[in-house]
Amino acid sequence: MTQSAKTILVVEDEPSLAIVLCEYLAQAGFQTHIIDNGLEVIDWVKQHHPDLLILDLMLPNRDGLDIYRELRTFSQVPVVMATARVDEIDRLLGLELGADDYICKPYSPREVVARIKNVLRRTVKVAASSPQHGLMINDKQMKATFDSNELTLTPAEFRLLSFFNQHPGQVFNRDQLMQEIYADHRLVTDRTIDSHIKNLRKKLQDAAPDNEYIKSIYGVGYRFTL
Repeated sequence: MTQSAKTILVVEDEPSLAIVLCEYLAQAGFQTHIIDNGLEVIDWVKQHHPDLLILDLMLPNRDGLDIYRELRTFSQVPVVMATARVDEIDRLLGLELGADDYICKPYSPREVVARIKNVLRRTVKVAASSPQHGLMINDKQMKATFDSNELTLTPAEFRLLSFFNQHPGQVFNRDQLMQEIYADHRLVTDRTIDSHIKNLRKKLQDAAPDNEYIKSIYGVGYRFTL
């Protein structure tokens, strides 16, 4: 992956923090842009198509969660949410928003850069397609179709489906799935994986009602069956 081609949008209203982070990102080969007003984010994303957003939750004029929800109506760009409270991260996980990572301020810019690289690396590590059972995956567009029906997936669900698709018939426990779709994510819990599985299973069943593709193996984990 060539870092120089990647643009990171930093949505942060603390100028000193945003500038320092952008300096670290630039040293790592990323292009950056800073927005400090919540009202400007959606239009900028639609015009410039960044490769990843760092989205602060507390912004002037518009809440970060509100921005995220509108963003997901037209884009699956990876999002790293930033908050000043550790307990807020637990609440965000409970909302099942599907953000790609969560960071707590004050954070280490070097760690944030490492997390961004991990998110982008996971985003591109996706199987091309599997026509045997009607599942088609478009990595660049973060788009999946099943028997000609488009699936509306969060980024985490997309990576989970792609991973299952690469390993049909194999059983994976929660720890293995967490490492695959949330590499180095120390805040992810078992219930987060279960939630992603539940949502993905429902979306697959909506597309193909007569089949059960994700099966629970009691006491072990999950298996994707063609």
